[in-house]
Amino acid sequence: MKTLMHICCAPCANRPIAALRAEGVEVGGFWFNPNIHPVTEYRARKNCLEEYAKEIQLPLAVVNDYGLREFVKNVVDNIDGRCSYCYRVRMEETAKYAAEHGYDAFTTSLLISPYQNHEAIRAVAENMAQQYGVQFYYQDFRPMFKDGQDFAREHGFYMQKYCGCVFSEEDRYLGWKRKRAEKRAARLAEEAARAEQEQKKK
Repeated sequence: MKTLMHICCAPCANRPIAALRAEGVEVGGFWFNPNIHPVTEYRARKNCLEEYAKEIQLPLAVVNDYGLREFVKNVVDNIDGRCSYCYRVRMEETAKYAAEHGYDAFTTSLLISPYQNHEAIRAVAENMAQQYGVQFYYQDFRPMFKDGQDFAREHGFYMQKYCGCVFSEEDRYLGWKRKRAEKRAARLAEEAARAEQEQKKK
């Protein structure tokens, strides 16, 4: 079966590609991620994937669309629900490309991530499969996540620190600030408790 894999990044894709090849599936790669920002992040992920694709002789189609304005325009009214737009636009472009270029099916490396909504990805991908007349190949790649991350580190891949869009980077930053504030509060409480104990001893 000839299957097109939408690839969000090389760290997520390496083990699913290997697994499908081991099953005898002919895999092609597809880069289309207009949700990734800023442009330095976009280029880092794309360049890493292109280098890895050459290394493993993976046919890779690249739709080089850094779509910041289009992305923001489509999610500005529902920033917290932005993932549904990301899933839809990427799965639609993948299904369309697969249908137009002789693939039997398509899938996505997003299915390896424990942080993604698998049910939402599967629902929108199956809808696009029906719309474009190509099969959606679903496999839960999540058990491969740790091995994929280990492989990526061993091979010196660029390792991203957030999902992709500027708002997920904001979430990461705010989470880091919150954790730092919580640690500081815990440390101050501990110091206050020690001081109180010392005072009682006197």
